[in-house]
Amino acid sequence: MKLDVYGDTLCALVSAAALASTGNDVVLHVPDMPLLQALSAGECPFREPDLPELLLEQQQEGRLVFVSVDQPPADDVSVVFISLAPSALPLANDIVRRFATLPSRSWLLVNQSTFAVGTTDSFTAVFQQSLPEKSDARFVSVSLPDVLQEGAALQNFTRPAHFVLGCNNAAAEKLVKEVLRPFNRRRDGILTMLPSEAEFTKLAINGMLATRLSFMNEMANLADVFGVDIEKVRQGLGADGRIGDAYLYPGCGFGGLSFSRDLMSLVDTLASSGVASGLLHQVLAINEHQKEVLFRKLWQHYDRRLENKTVTIWGAAFKPNTHRIENAPALRLIDALLAQGASLRIHDPQAMPTLAHRYMGHPNIEYFNDEYDAAKGADALMLVTEWKCYWQPDFIKLKSIMKTPLLLDGRNIYGPEYVREHGFEYYGVGRG
Repeated sequence: MKLDVYGDTLCALVSAAALASTGNDVVLHVPDMPLLQALSAGECPFREPDLPELLLEQQQEGRLVFVSVDQPPADDVSVVFISLAPSALPLANDIVRRFATLPSRSWLLVNQSTFAVGTTDSFTAVFQQSLPEKSDARFVSVSLPDVLQEGAALQNFTRPAHFVLGCNNAAAEKLVKEVLRPFNRRRDGILTMLPSEAEFTKLAINGMLATRLSFMNEMANLADVFGVDIEKVRQGLGADGRIGDAYLYPGCGFGGLSFSRDLMSLVDTLASSGVASGLLHQVLAINEHQKEVLFRKLWQHYDRRLENKTVTIWGAAFKPNTHRIENAPALRLIDALLAQGASLRIHDPQAMPTLAHRYMGHPNIEYFNDEYDAAKGADALMLVTEWKCYWQPDFIKLKSIMKTPLLLDGRNIYGPEYVREHGFEYYGVGRG
């Protein structure tokens, strides 16, 4: 097939690369000029596993081409994916209007963008209002919400547990299922519903996941009061078939641009409909408070005096396998420590350039390419992002190079007894 994708999001790049890899000719229309130049030069701004390689491979094979967002689709293109940022709805409407002015043809628009509920249906009205007189062009828009997880986005698309398809047109449904067929072979995992239901499902999924995370963080804080190990409690919860173990890991808060933004969008959607959501407001408040949990433990450990203390932070990205730091718990922690006069030594496998750009040469922050170099002379080590390279450190070496063997585990990835046996004082989340 001849497919066009519009967007500069991770979803746009993943969709374009994956669709090209199955034999389609794909044109990616990029609204961001620096990104277009980077992609055309074989570079990928997202440090996503296997994505840069696949983009370059498909580009070299000639099945994937990068062009400006202003370049119109070829005459034989009728299936178009739109994967834009939530703030780019005006651009999405402009793109739809352009389609209406092209020579008459049938259009299928697949909306992957996280816009307000009802936007996919509204594209049809935008198209109809823009049609020239006596045009017999036809237009159908469907919703295929972006449910990709950063750090596993390509695998999420090519080997999905399911797709959510919002569609009320039989011919369009058949065509979309054909496009997705290479990724839907193990079983039919395409859940079909109305477009507005699919859009709302995307928001509701993230609302539920955020609620589970915030609930477990509340339980972890309570476990500290009772002196019980939240890890045992988590295992008990996860063993209950009615609950399961997904998103039950307590920690120092969640971040990420899409996750937080979708949750806010759900809150706004409920508010605009007249339905107050005390639950989701509380979920957001709990998460923001949880981002300070490691700071509060360190602050109390040093009797509320952190000036002139040297603190090492392992992990700044909002989750492993990404360079992105939007709403990352590390940001709240860094700001709090700097406000108290602490000096920071930071290591992260991918996020340090992004972090360095944010703090623009702050005199109290140093960045290190080796996690052990970052820990030298530290009064405390804080584990914030659970990169795999941090899971089994050399505790003997760590103790020998740190000024004070103090470990604050923001993701509960270490065994408290094991760490303490190696001479460390240990604080987890809900583990003492």
